[in-house]
Amino acid sequence: MLFKYTAIDKTGNETAGGIDAVNKDVAISSLQRQGLVIASIVSVEEKSFFKREIAFFDRVSNKEIVILSRQISTLFESQVSALRVFKLLGSESSNKMLRTALIDVADDIQSGKSISDALSEHNKIFSHFYVNMVRAGEESGKLDQIFSYLADYLDRSYEITSKAKNALIYPAFVTFTFITVMILMLTLVIPKISAIFVESGQELPIYTKIVVGISDFFVNYGIFLLILIIIGGFFLWKYNKTEQGKSSISQFRLSIPYLGNLYEKLYLSRISDNLSTMLSSGITMTRAIEITATVIGDTTYEKLLNESARVIKSGGSLSESFSGYKEIPSIMIQMIKVGEETGELGNILNTLSKFYAREVKNTVDTLVTLIEPMMIVVLALGVGVLLAAVLMPIYNISSAI
Repeated sequence: MLFKYTAIDKTGNETAGGIDAVNKDVAISSLQRQGLVIASIVSVEEKSFFKREIAFFDRVSNKEIVILSRQISTLFESQVSALRVFKLLGSESSNKMLRTALIDVADDIQSGKSISDALSEHNKIFSHFYVNMVRAGEESGKLDQIFSYLADYLDRSYEITSKAKNALIYPAFVTFTFITVMILMLTLVIPKISAIFVESGQELPIYTKIVVGISDFFVNYGIFLLILIIIGGFFLWKYNKTEQGKSSISQFRLSIPYLGNLYEKLYLSRISDNLSTMLSSGITMTRAIEITATVIGDTTYEKLLNESARVIKSGGSLSESFSGYKEIPSIMIQMIKVGEETGELGNILNTLSKFYAREVKNTVDTLVTLIEPMMIVVLALGVGVLLAAVLMPIYNISSAI
């Protein structure tokens, strides 16, 4: 949104101009960071409802952050100043949300803030992990390497997560389509056919009676069932917002046969990769675990990591802090212990990360291989029962005639 403003600069002179910002507060903050005292600021364009809805769904994709990180790394290697880097990338970005954030970051850097502090103001775009990695780069003087590490890490993380998600899209779509078709058949087709059965006066097979009974239920009480499902979904969503709800759903997710194993390997890969990346960047073990806990994405592992951080603070090792948790395999604990004894913990964690990443890919491939034939069998049985329940009585009626 474009705003026209009138302000007083540092020399006491009145100045006027325009600024593009997400909202009025952001515009005012940006101008104040430039040392201007705002006299008046007015929006010159009112967003329509449609545009506001589009803005609501604005987001910065993982791919854009990866590309941004690589661009920043390349520019730092070319000895371009941080202020110039963010101004340049901000002006070139095609994503409005990212462009506004980068311009704000440049303004913050110009006003004296560090890069990490400036990035932390935009936590919807730059995660806690991302900001702390940049802070470590500032402290070590290796910002170009850090942004390159971040790009590589985000690439790996996105590949693993997207593979797991994409594996579930096909079965979810087929299941949804099957359920939709079955409901339409039971509510629109079966009632008309069941009327023919009633008029014929013939004794119906037991499976036909079951199908007709289910059809009658959906016709007479389907709307109440739909309302019940919507209310149940709403309360489940609210429950998932509570700490107890998050913990319960996390435990349930991890306990699902086969699928729970996939989630476990996904989180173990994420833990190993995060710790390896941060330790190689000079972040302390305790801090690395605390940061990993905030970005792991699962309540069970978040609690585990926070408890492990407390053990390490009291003098324990990483392998000791992981001991006793069923969510951490013994082989992983033993390898971490070897890494601690040999001083190669970073390399061991990197090896574990690659191992669990391969395990996630193999598990997903196996899951997809198993799901497809199972779904074909289930769909065939469902369609077969429905057809038999309809066609057999019709055949009996036509034979009687």
